[in-house]
Amino acid sequence: MKRIVLDASALMTFFQNRPGAEKVEQLIQLAFDGKRELLMCAVNWGEVYYSVWRDQGPGFARNILTQIAQLPIHLVPADVELARHAAEFKANFNLPYVDCFAAALAAARKASLATSDRDFSHVEKKLHIVWTV
Repeated sequence: MKRIVLDASALMTFFQNRPGAEKVEQLIQLAFDGKRELLMCAVNWGEVYYSVWRDQGPGFARNILTQIAQLPIHLVPADVELARHAAEFKANFNLPYVDCFAAALAAARKASLATSDRDFSHVEKKLHIVWTV
């Protein structure tokens, strides 16, 4: 089964119904159907939470967490090994550090990375990117 790591921007695209939301919805449906495995690093999950909290308040942010919990997304904790890989992405590609966790998880799990964040264009030679824009 094909694995896909979701960056925070992919989920934000979905929840805010931005251009590309239908692509994320398709990935989610494929996961519900057992045809894809969706992963997300807990660090990127936290990025969604704080972004929604900052923009729409704590109540809305908690509601988003409830909605995420109902989706077929496996949350992966950030351990020392993943942090080391993230630091290497930061050193080699100068991505924002939180984004490096999504990239590191995708590399470690031999997964594609779903994102709408153009910062990831720097790693297209290293990772397969599924653009959600």
